[in-house]
Amino acid sequence: ENYFLEPEKKDVGPAIVLVMGILRIKHPHEPVVILWSDHLVKEMSLFRKILAIAGEHVQKKPNSIVFIAHKPRFASSNLGYITIGKKSHEKELVSFYSFEGFKYRPDEKTAAEYFASGKYAWNLGYFVTTPSFIWRAYERFTPSLFDEVKKIVDTYETKEYPAALKKIYSTLEKINFDHAILEKLDKKTAAVIVEDIGWSDIGAWEAVKEAMEQYPYENIIRGRVHLEHVRDSLIYNYEDKKLIVGIDLDEHIIVNTKDVLLIAKKSSVG
Repeated sequence: ENYFLEPEKKDVGPAIVLVMGILRIKHPHEPVVILWSDHLVKEMSLFRKILAIAGEHVQKKPNSIVFIAHKPRFASSNLGYITIGKKSHEKELVSFYSFEGFKYRPDEKTAAEYFASGKYAWNLGYFVTTPSFIWRAYERFTPSLFDEVKKIVDTYETKEYPAALKKIYSTLEKINFDHAILEKLDKKTAAVIVEDIGWSDIGAWEAVKEAMEQYPYENIIRGRVHLEHVRDSLIYNYEDKKLIVGIDLDEHIIVNTKDVLLIAKKSSVG
């Protein structure tokens, strides 16, 4: 009863409204957290504290959503950015800011401008809200998707549910949560918490390196590797009988397996 599985991939938009619709049946105003499963968070104590404080916020204001954002460590064109406004209040040294919108993966020049301005934070895709708020948001902003998912939710806890889920879900539009809901939100219903929680998206090699390094520009190696004058690179060698030798390299990713050899600038595989 604690797992709700989608029968096929339809992007995040349909998955979220399905789960929120089911949770809304018994827990319409309870705080819920939307997170990605393949990220690394080093500062877990701070992260738990932020989630708890954000949860208290939406309990008091169930018709709201809190974005958990991250202070940018560098200008990245591979991440989305949240525009943060004025500080509204603070609790236990965790500050809340007004939400002024966001930009999905800007180009390199724009990302550099965002980073320099100090007015933007990385959008991690982490949100604290309530099932009722998200359910009503879908009803308002994506009515056709909402109507179809409602047909599924209306059969939940009946013998018709598995068949309805399989039949209707396959017909749903593929749409991500950003386009379905977040880009259309009333800014007054949203708040932003911006902290450094030691976050990395370890689905990318550049992020793997950053997550593992103990100090900036450190080389991260695995397997039989010999380096001369190499800086800020990740070299993984999965073949025991082969030696990788690197000379005069800067900011490179090299991954060698028995099937594939990857050689790229770090910024190219972020």
